[in-house]
Amino acid sequence: MSRSIAIFSVFIVGLLAFACSKQEQQATLVITNAQIYTVNESQPKAEAVAVIGDTIAYVGDNEGIKRWIGENTEVIDLEGKTMTPGLIEGHAHFIGVGLNKMNLDLLQVKSYEEMLEMVAEAAKNTRPGVWITGRGWHQDKWDSLAPNMVKGFPTHHGLSEVAPDNPVYLSHASGHAALTNAKAMEIAGIANIAKEGPNIDEVEGGEIIKDAMGNPTGIFNENAMGLIKEHIPIRTLEGNIRAAELAMQECLENGITSFQDAGITKDIEVLYRKLAEEGKMKVRLWAMISGSDSTLLNEYYENGPAIGLGNNFLTIRSIKLYTDGALGSRGAWLLEEYTDMPGQFGHQTTPMDYIYKTSLQALESGLQVCTHAIGDRANREVLDHYEKAFNEKPEHAKDHRFRIEHAQHISADDIHRFGQLGVIPAMQAIHMSSDRPWAIERLGQERIVEGAYVWRKLLDSGAKIVNGSDAPVEPVNPLASFYAAVSRKTLAGEPEGGYEPDQKMTRDEALRSYTLDAAYGAFEEDIKGSIEKGKLADFTVFSQNLMIVPEDQILKIQVDRTIVGGKVMYLRNGEASSYQPINLER
Repeated sequence: MSRSIAIFSVFIVGLLAFACSKQEQQATLVITNAQIYTVNESQPKAEAVAVIGDTIAYVGDNEGIKRWIGENTEVIDLEGKTMTPGLIEGHAHFIGVGLNKMNLDLLQVKSYEEMLEMVAEAAKNTRPGVWITGRGWHQDKWDSLAPNMVKGFPTHHGLSEVAPDNPVYLSHASGHAALTNAKAMEIAGIANIAKEGPNIDEVEGGEIIKDAMGNPTGIFNENAMGLIKEHIPIRTLEGNIRAAELAMQECLENGITSFQDAGITKDIEVLYRKLAEEGKMKVRLWAMISGSDSTLLNEYYENGPAIGLGNNFLTIRSIKLYTDGALGSRGAWLLEEYTDMPGQFGHQTTPMDYIYKTSLQALESGLQVCTHAIGDRANREVLDHYEKAFNEKPEHAKDHRFRIEHAQHISADDIHRFGQLGVIPAMQAIHMSSDRPWAIERLGQERIVEGAYVWRKLLDSGAKIVNGSDAPVEPVNPLASFYAAVSRKTLAGEPEGGYEPDQKMTRDEALRSYTLDAAYGAFEEDIKGSIEKGKLADFTVFSQNLMIVPEDQILKIQVDRTIVGGKVMYLRNGEASSYQPINLER
C-alpha cells in the first residue's frame, strides 16, 4: 500500500512539474511569420519571437513558437513584414523634439521671406511683449539669399519689421547661432551697441555679428547667444511635460524605442526621474547631464550613475561637454582657416583644462564623458585630453567608452586614434546628407575627402559608430540617417553614386549603428540592441524590408509598429495602442 502511495505521489509531483513548466512557457506576446533581423551574430535571422512580460524568452522559427502560445497570449502575425531590434536614437535632444512642435518649426523653410511670413503670422496671434521662438533655419539651404547679408548671415531688419512689438529668437538649425529682432536686443540692453548700448565687442567663445557701422545685425553666434537667451522666460514644468509627451509620440511614430538625450539640466533631470518613477515613460531615455551645470555634476560625482530607473526606462550616467560650434555657423574649430572665410578658424567654446579635469572626475565616479566636437582641431584636442586622462587613471579607464559627439571633420592623423583609444564616434549620418552640398565651401575638396563624415575609415580603425539624427537639428526619422549612411546622397537622391562613396556603410553596419552599437555606446548592450533571449522586448516593424529594397525605396518605408517592453506602443493605421498621453493635471 505504501509503495503504491509513493508511486502515486511521484506521479502527481511529476504532473505538477510538467504543468508548471508548461505554464512558464506561455508567452504574454508572440510575434510570428516575420522577417526578423536580430543583429545577433550567432542567429542573424528568425521568423518568430516569444515575450514574457517585458523580456524576450524565445527567438526562432514559426514551428518552434507554437509551444509558447497559451490562452492568454497575444499573438501578432506580421504576415511577412520586417522586424528589427527597437531603434535607438544615438544623439538628439528629447525636450527639443517636443518644443519644435510647440514653437515655430523652421526646418523646411526655403527662404528668408518664407521665415518672415511664419513670424508675421505668429505675431498676429501673440500678445505684444510675448516672446516668439523657433528653430531650424539654415541660410545655406535656402533657395535664394536674404537681402543685405553680413558674414553669410541674414540680418534682423525684416524680423523687426514684421514683429515690432514681440521679441523674436530664432535658433539656427545647428543650435549654434540665433537670429533675433530689434525688440529682443532692446530687452537685452544691446539694441544699438555702436551708439547707445554697452560696448560689447567680443564674447569669449562666441561672436556678436555687426554690420559695417558697428551695429548688431541680430546674429549671435555660439556663447554670445546667452546674451539674449537669458531674457527668455524659463519654461514651466507643465510646458516641459507637454514637450516630453510630444517627443515620446514623435519617437514612437518613427520606430524609436530608446533615446540618448545629449545634454540635460537639473530641471529636466528632475522631470525625467518623476516620469520614470510614475511609470509615464513610453520611450527609454539615456541622458547626459550638462557639463555646465555644476550642481548637477557634483551630485553625480558623489553618487555615481543612475542606472535602470523606472524598470529600465531611465539611465543617467554621462556628462555632455562642448568644445566648439557648428560648421554651418562657422563655429566649428579648425586646424586651418575656413576656405570661404580666410582668417576664421571657428570657436573654442570650453577651456581644454576643463575637458581634462572633467574627464578625470568622471573616470573616478564611473561616469562617461561625451564631448561635442565637429572641427578637426576640436576632435584632436578632445582626443588629446581624453588620452591624457586615460593615462593618468588607467585603473578606471579599462572600459571607459568615452564618446565624441558628431566627429564630423577629422584630421587624417587622428582617425585611427578612435579605435586605438576606444573612443566612440557618435555621428549623425543625416548631417552628411544635409551638409555635404555646402560643406565643401567651408572646408575645400582636400579636407572633405580626407576626413569629413568618414564612416568607413572610422569603422576600419576598430571604432563602433553610434548613429542618430541630432533632432531637432534634423527630423528624428531614423530612415533618413539609414539612407544617408548606405547611399552617401542627399534626401533628394543626389549625386549619382553618392558623395565620397568609398565611405558608405553596408546596410548591416547601418542597422547595427542604430541598434547594438548604439546600445554599446550607452553600456546597454546586455539588455538591448539585438533580438535575443533575455533582452528587453523592444522591436520596430517596417512596412517593407529595409535590408533588401532598392536604395531609392528606403525613404518610402514606413514604421508599422513600435513595441516597447512587449507592448505595442504605436500602430500606423490608427488602431488602438498601449500609448497613453501623460496626464497634465497635477
